[in-house]
Amino acid sequence: MKHILIVDDQLGIRLLLKEVFTQEGYEVSLAANGYEALELINEHKIDGVLLDMKIPGMDGIQILKLIKEQWSDLPVMMMTAYGELNFIEQAQRLGASLYFTKPFDVFELRDSVNNLLK
Repeated sequence: MKHILIVDDQLGIRLLLKEVFTQEGYEVSLAANGYEALELINEHKIDGVLLDMKIPGMDGIQILKLIKEQWSDLPVMMMTAYGELNFIEQAQRLGASLYFTKPFDVFELRDSVNNLLK
């Protein structure tokens, strides 16, 4: 069973994506911030990370840099609000596998993640 980590400061987004990916057969872990995310990656075998760009404290770019420094092969898929194209370009340079703009089509996101991880 593949294990996916969802990192978003919005509880509603975390719960929605957990439901979607649990139904797809994934083990799902949730983190509200970068510190929780890094702790979970360190403690579990994670196969992919869905990471929000705008998170209070440590933002998505900082989290992505730290993930790629320690787990360079771990696929990270960024979620960002429409219009943050400069962040998307930076995330891609840092090794992000995919990106989705909010509001996203949950079925499109699910299919893209499945294609990347299965």
